[in-house]
Amino acid sequence: MPPHAAPIIIQQPNTDFIYYVHPSEGPNFVTVTPLLTDPNYLAWSHSMKCALGTKNKFAFIDGFVPIPPMDDLNRNAWERCNNLIHSWILNSVSP
Repeated sequence: MPPHAAPIIIQQPNTDFIYYVHPSEGPNFVTVTPLLTDPNYLAWSHSMKCALGTKNKFAFIDGFVPIPPMDDLNRNAWERCNNLIHSWILNSVSP
């Protein structure tokens, strides 16, 4: 009889983890309407807060997630999320 192999356990990603980014999320993933213009900041701001909240990323904007020190193991994950959020915001501003 062949030896029994240990079962392979596939762990699901922790989507509640603040640094989690779904593989399908990219710079153009968050769509906020209306695009930001001079007179519609309040409507745009509300839409952007909702969009970031659904992605569990609003804490980056309100300062709840501090910038990790350079030697912190989470620094790269923080920078990836921060850059992604910047792209979402910049892509929701009217030219």
